[in-house]
Amino acid sequence: MIVLYWICAVVLVLSAIGVVASRQPVHSVVGLIVNFAALAVLFLTLNAEFLAMIQIIIYAGAILVLFLFVIALLTVSSEPIERGRGKLEFQSGPSVAAGLVALALMAVGVRVAWSQSIKPPPPDFGSVSTFGVQLLTTHLFAFEVTAFVLLVAIVGVVLMAGRKELRF
Repeated sequence: MIVLYWICAVVLVLSAIGVVASRQPVHSVVGLIVNFAALAVLFLTLNAEFLAMIQIIIYAGAILVLFLFVIALLTVSSEPIERGRGKLEFQSGPSVAAGLVALALMAVGVRVAWSQSIKPPPPDFGSVSTFGVQLLTTHLFAFEVTAFVLLVAIVGVVLMAGRKELRF
């Protein structure tokens, strides 16, 4: 499981670099899809099944489809962006160095944290059933208020976007 965790971490970093470094918007979205999928697998390695499914359904499903539609409708030219001498031209070296230092510090922090005795979470921690029980018992009021606010927002959008005259 640890090997899969580190593979996902490397894929996350590389796909994030691909998203930022790509000159074509569609390639950036493909890199973002890979990033979101690797993040979902990373959540699965941490026994957070609910977060993994939400990551796939909401981000990789809905948000990225929206991004692709926006890119398709913007009629972006196929010419690559020319990089000129801008203010950020000399920032790539320090940015890569800072990223490598941050990655080394995270690796040292993980090694130190694993060497100490850490109490493991309960066996049902992060499971969908535990989340559902907590949501519908302990946090029921917040859940109901959120549902009501979303209902009011949907009704407001329908009324604002609808016709002036409604015929029944």
